[in-house]
Order: sequence, then structure tokens, then C-alpha cells
Amino acid sequence: MQIRTPLDLGLAIREKRRKLKLSQAELADKVGVGRQWVVAIEHGKSRAELGLVLRTLSALGLSLTIDSGDRQREPAGSLSPIDIDTVVNAATRDRK
Repeated sequence: MQIRTPLDLGLAIREKRRKLKLSQAELADKVGVGRQWVVAIEHGKSRAELGLVLRTLSALGLSLTIDSGDRQREPAGSLSPIDIDTVVNAATRDRK
């Protein structure tokens, strides 16, 4: 998931919190903030303190990665073809 806005970050935090079956109050307790702070960050609060955001990500087992964006994209024609049979066979083996 690419995070481009404070709302994107808030939605990622909410999604992970829900996957972990944590309430906003439980996450707030883990981070050391009030529940209203969690509500605000999940709604894209743009002025949230970076240290608290990083503690929140850590409490959820999320990491922050910075991409310089210097990599150039390869032209579509330069991609290697995918053998769909190999993909299907591998997925079938994983189910057994």
C-alpha cells in the first residue's frame, strides 16, 4: 500500500487495528494516548506528532519504509511472461 496522504496513513492504521481485533481504546492504551487521538489519526489528522505515529505503527507491528522514487519503471514490454500453470499448480499444492 502506498501512503500519500495523512488519510491514507489513517486508513492503514485502522485496517491493521481491526485485523488485530483491537478497539480504539486498546490501541490508545498500547501507544500511551487517548482514544480521541486514535480516532483523529484514523481520520487523517495531518498534524499528528511523528513520534506518536511511529509508536502507533510499532504497536500494530507495522513498519515505515521510505522510497526515494529514483527507480525508473520498466517499459511494459520488458516484463517477463508469467506461466499461469506454474502459479495454479503452486496454489493448489499450498491448499493440500
